Amino acid sequence: MSLLDRKYFKDEKTAFAHLEGILWADGVVCPHCGTVDKAGRLNGVKDAKGRVRPGLWKCYSKECRKQFTVKVGTVFEQAHIPLHKMLQAVHLMCSSKKGISAHQLHRTLEIDYKSAWFLAHRIREAMRPKSMAPMGGGGKVVEADETYIGRQQDFGVDKSRYHNKNMVVTLVERGGSARSFHTGGHSIADIVPIVRENIKRETRLMTDQALHYRAVGREFMDHGSVEHSVGEYVSIDDPTIHTNTVEGYYSIFKRGMKGVYQHCKEKHLHRYLAEFDFRYSNRVGLGVDDEARTGRALQGVVGKRLTYRAADRSAAAEA
Repeated sequence: MSLLDRKYFKDEKTAFAHLEGILWADGVVCPHCGTVDKAGRLNGVKDAKGRVRPGLWKCYSKECRKQFTVKVGTVFEQAHIPLHKMLQAVHLMCSSKKGISAHQLHRTLEIDYKSAWFLAHRIREAMRPKSMAPMGGGGKVVEADETYIGRQQDFGVDKSRYHNKNMVVTLVERGGSARSFHTGGHSIADIVPIVRENIKRETRLMTDQALHYRAVGREFMDHGSVEHSVGEYVSIDDPTIHTNTVEGYYSIFKRGMKGVYQHCKEKHLHRYLAEFDFRYSNRVGLGVDDEARTGRALQGVVGKRLTYRAADRSAAAEA
């Protein structure tokens, strides 16, 4: 039996019940007033077109008394795509190691391309963490590195260097999570604050020998570096000194961006980074399978909104 044979991927009423079970595990929460377990289910209520509205509730708090569904106050609010299809999209994005294009979602879910593109961005928004505590700690190792992708908007062509490309700085905790940032520039002032604010001081920091890591490296318990320019990828003196983990993250990220998405506007890059960070930080190696990963993504839909205008009406062309 395929996981996609689950009833909540096929039936709208069951889809609402499934999402309610994830988001309202401690009781039905009214998104308008925040009261818990003071709402009742409304059955048979129809919309203006005569269609029965599934998953409809009414808050019976004296100050509220408003109707709502589990989609209100989430990235799914006001979405016209059936909820069971949106749940399919979440599963497909969470289970595809290098991502799935908007065109593929459009064909698989049989929805409009622009709707698929916008839905994918809504799901990426759900994957973005609400808060980020510093990584690492005593006895832990965090690797830091940077890569370049795409081209900065309104930047002149300079093929001789990377100055016209978008810089991405990624921190990867060995045996743990990944955290990526799209920097506004390429200077030390753009990189050092990211390292300083996102890694605990008692952590062992591993980098290459780029100048921007030398000064900030002194602030941590230990700073090991390898010199890629002379072919050194693992230190001969200490095999724990390397950046192979973060390089492995970049191999997946670049295969996805170049092979699946192919094109990404600079303004959307932070959401794509959140997508790859989420899958890496919730991988099988950490005991999180596809179904559990999808559940964690759905837990992140609350309290986030993304309008089509904000996501960009000029929908970037993805293959």
